[in-house]
Amino acid sequence: MSRYTHLFTPLRLGPLVVKNRVVFSAHLTNYAADGMPTEQHAAYYAARAAGGAGLIITEEHSTHVTDWPYEKLIHGFDPRVIPGYRRITDAVHAHGVPILAQLNHNGGQASSMFSRLPVWAPSPLPDPLFREVPKALELHEIRSVVDGYARVAEHCVAGGFDGVELQCSHSSIVRGFLSPATNTRTDRYGGSLENRARLLLEIVAAVRAVLGPHQALGVRLCGDELIEGGTTIDEAVAVAQLCDATGQVDYINTSIGVATATLYMIEASMQVPPGYAMFIPSAIREAVSIPVVGVGRFKDPLQADRALQAGQADLIGVVRGQIADPDFVRKARAGAAAEIRTCLSCNQECVGRMGLNRWLGCIENPRTGREAVALPLPTRRSQRVLVVGGGPAGLQAAVTAAERGHNVTLFEKADRLGGQVPVAASVPSRAEFLDITRNLVAAAQRVGVDVKTSHEVTAELLRAEAPDAVVLATGAVPNRPWWAGDLARVVDVRDVLEGRAAPQGQVVVVDELGFHQATSVAELLADRGCTVEVMTPGMVVGQDLGITLDLETWNVKAATRAITQTTDVVPMGATADGDRVVLQLQHHPTGTDLSRTADWVVCAVQQRADDALWQQLQGTPFPVHRIGDCLAPRRAHAAVVEGHRVAVSL
Repeated sequence: MSRYTHLFTPLRLGPLVVKNRVVFSAHLTNYAADGMPTEQHAAYYAARAAGGAGLIITEEHSTHVTDWPYEKLIHGFDPRVIPGYRRITDAVHAHGVPILAQLNHNGGQASSMFSRLPVWAPSPLPDPLFREVPKALELHEIRSVVDGYARVAEHCVAGGFDGVELQCSHSSIVRGFLSPATNTRTDRYGGSLENRARLLLEIVAAVRAVLGPHQALGVRLCGDELIEGGTTIDEAVAVAQLCDATGQVDYINTSIGVATATLYMIEASMQVPPGYAMFIPSAIREAVSIPVVGVGRFKDPLQADRALQAGQADLIGVVRGQIADPDFVRKARAGAAAEIRTCLSCNQECVGRMGLNRWLGCIENPRTGREAVALPLPTRRSQRVLVVGGGPAGLQAAVTAAERGHNVTLFEKADRLGGQVPVAASVPSRAEFLDITRNLVAAAQRVGVDVKTSHEVTAELLRAEAPDAVVLATGAVPNRPWWAGDLARVVDVRDVLEGRAAPQGQVVVVDELGFHQATSVAELLADRGCTVEVMTPGMVVGQDLGITLDLETWNVKAATRAITQTTDVVPMGATADGDRVVLQLQHHPTGTDLSRTADWVVCAVQQRADDALWQQLQGTPFPVHRIGDCLAPRRAHAAVVEGHRVAVSL
């Protein structure tokens, strides 16, 4: 008997019947080229359809030439998109899964950089991220916006989509009209809720006229913008009721936050509890007669089923869970949920990569975004492969090599696998990062990798084994910064997290990495009762946390724990003052010399590749490959990608 009571029951959405309640909800991918959908899109969505998703909703399709907020946006208003649409829908329909296109105009949450046209919005209020004053729409321009949605709906019908979803939530001109925070109009499109919702209802009518009765129409609403004077749940419920009353909308999808001002709550990292946004679909579901989709960091099928069972929603949007594992639904249905490659909610290669204008990937799944590129056949069948090092790089190399038919043995000198991952996951609010190791270890067991822990490998052993190939994933070691001298109370962040040092009293954390290392150890030490100051040469402590949407939660926690943050300073030396450390600093924008005295200094600085074994293996008769940190110390995504890449090349 299935452990899921609701997840795999069918549901009607207007003219559509979905086979299960898991939705691959709309999210940006950056896969478009010159405004057109690509084969990368088609293969990406088809993989999730093959994996069993009940409904797929594509990323947004721009409805108007004035809407071009980022480079790789699909220009749905251009009829040249139709052949690309056909490639996507044919690929998904081949697996018996319906697919909808999300239509949107981003309004004032945009820039004129790409379009060279003023951005449009209900009122001339600049968005806090883009900081560009938009042009307030005139009535004839509002008509043009409505017509634009209808035009793109026509393209979607011609392109084989089963319907469309209107994005009226986190980044949308419609949200801009709905929200009292961004709509200060005094005409019939401003003021009362009925007036602010007028544009939405006009778009619904225009799009439904194009779709007819045989395509589905959904509306995605923001339930709480989390900004001063913005939309809250009561108004969101009222807007949902207005949509329901038209008789033209087949379902309501939900969202929380505003893309830009409160983006960190839309694509929440592991710092935010799962299911955090379910109060929104729960409230809307009680007020409308049509199905409601709930979202909120769902990464486990049982969690989704329980939300359905509790009546919080009719369908569950699982995005990052299916980015990490396209077979999320198939594995759950087959009773193999333990085999799901669980999303970490780290945001490094999905949200973070997109923020750097790169196409969407996944820290755990090296095939995400590469589905359209076929893997080559192994150069030799069933090679004997030895992998040295059981961190993410070594584990991924071992798993991929075994999946491709090779005989793989993995050696790890520690008594546990994972490399630095268990250390990184030991700090507050980062425990889910350990899933990357758990997932890879479980996969290694399934594919028959022979794992030997507490086993230090020498060059002599490898030469004696004479394998077909060796993969070195020996990682990196702490590297003492030049300015630290030999002071015992200047230690590395790993010394603290691995228990070799226990700072007390006043602690300075030097952040030269701009990521979780410094902020995590600062939070940990503050919780232990230390007085903590984090210093960085950068303009912001934990600068790269901005692209993973962890910076906001870090700043809240730092303020709560009275952690001081000092920027734009470079360590220039350290001396002892009794048992204390005097840190010489320079404020680099002005050249001013500073000093700070502390009981301990903890360094979050670049590591050194542990490549001694590589050096010792030069001239061996078998190929030796280096991957991950022993090649060059970087982050976990590089280790996973390289582990997969080298295994594929064998």
